[in-house]
Amino acid sequence: MFARAIGLFLSSSAVAGIPIDHWTQPSGAQVFLVQSPAIPMVDVRLEFDAGSRRDPVGKAGLASLMAGSLADGVRASGRDKALDENALGEAWADLGAAFSAGVGADRLSVSLRSLTDPELLAKAVALAARQLAEPAFPAAIWQRDRVKWIAALRESDTRPATQAARAFNRAVYGSHPYGAELTEASLKRISVQDMAVLHARTLRPCYAKVSVVGALNQAQTDALVTRLLARLPSGGCFALPAVAEVQPLQSAQEKTVAFVSAQAHLLIGQPGYARSDPDHFALLVGNHILGGGGFTSRLTQAVREQRGLSYSVDSQFAPGLHAGAFVISLQTRPDQASQALQVAREVLTTFVKDGPTEAELQAAKDHLIGGFPLLLDGNQKLLENVAGIAWNSLPLDYLNTWTQQVQRLSTADLRAAFARKLQPDRMITVLLGGNE
Repeated sequence: MFARAIGLFLSSSAVAGIPIDHWTQPSGAQVFLVQSPAIPMVDVRLEFDAGSRRDPVGKAGLASLMAGSLADGVRASGRDKALDENALGEAWADLGAAFSAGVGADRLSVSLRSLTDPELLAKAVALAARQLAEPAFPAAIWQRDRVKWIAALRESDTRPATQAARAFNRAVYGSHPYGAELTEASLKRISVQDMAVLHARTLRPCYAKVSVVGALNQAQTDALVTRLLARLPSGGCFALPAVAEVQPLQSAQEKTVAFVSAQAHLLIGQPGYARSDPDHFALLVGNHILGGGGFTSRLTQAVREQRGLSYSVDSQFAPGLHAGAFVISLQTRPDQASQALQVAREVLTTFVKDGPTEAELQAAKDHLIGGFPLLLDGNQKLLENVAGIAWNSLPLDYLNTWTQQVQRLSTADLRAAFARKLQPDRMITVLLGGNE
């Protein structure tokens, strides 16, 4: 019943448009709201400029570990008693609500989901405010979890895909924070004091971008956000240090990684583009044709269907605040690695030079536009999109104009965008498990 109600709401919204209300609170927090009255529920996303790009040199993983430690308990404050990790988990279960935190390269994200029943919502917001602002960062829990993290890293090191990805990221990003690796050594350097310092410096209302989707009006949402952020330190807001841009590659590099593997792992790529780049839509649609569209993509047709060199092959961009990587990835038999690499390079070079055909472009447009409503078929998916608009400072009508942005593209637009962004003769190639 609830799922059907969500579908009905979003179907009508996709036709009529999805209005996003936006305002800035006195604290400096920016709020983005989509009112979704179909079910008595609200989803909230708070985001801060505290992603892994903010990790200190030598302490890669600090932001991610700090976010994960928000679930390890909250300290006592005033009349509120301390809660350890078990008590905190039980409190959320009793409310039938959910709280989580995670970190990407650019941002730390905190999510809250609750029913909008006034009594339940008030308790959920109060608990979330404590967990967000008053984490205990217990040293004993960190000592326990560090052992688990080290064990997980050692296990991950046995996987060929992990080793290939690490070699690729090091080569593409160089010294940029996007290429920093969580290692056993960096784990051992991180303390709970480091977590507390990062938390205090970056989690402040003035830095928050808050996205809300649910059965609340603007006044109710404003009050909810105020309560969520009320326990965080106010004031002391300053411009966070600038992070350097990812540097373009000056020449092609080929890296062979010795590793015993039944399959050869191939990665080809370079720094791509930042999300703010005006070529975004052209690159999105073009990549669908090149390698992101599954069985219809050029890479799949050339590498898999015509030659049987790989079960799967794809390409993708990963735009962020800085130029995230463009990468073509595939696995193949070691004795076929050279041929697969040659074919993938030829497909890429031809596509960058000549662009797509009219038929390919129209098929990509039909597929992407036809699938667009599936990106919005639930409050949480809609929240992801609203949070992306908020974080990347996109126009508030971005979702309403998305299909028009795709529809207006020409083959010349795609060819020009790819020529500006990709240089096939200056790419990183990583081969793991290939012929000696």
